[in-house]
Amino acid sequence: MEPFSATITTFGIILLVFSWFYLMFISFEEDFNWGLCTVFLPPLSYLYACFNWAKTKEILGLAILGWILVIVGW
Repeated sequence: MEPFSATITTFGIILLVFSWFYLMFISFEEDFNWGLCTVFLPPLSYLYACFNWAKTKEILGLAILGWILVIVGW
């Protein structure tokens, strides 16, 4: 893997982890059960983000940008 590709992939992973932690914080604030689902079933947390679009649209945007960076860096 080239250095530029590795850097882009690393930034994408950092964005994904940050968005997941921030989404976990928001979901625990909303409801304890959603928070537990976010911790133990991370893909389900993005389902929660789709249902609560008004609160989580920025976080979902970060996650999408992270996935784009990972795919481009791959």
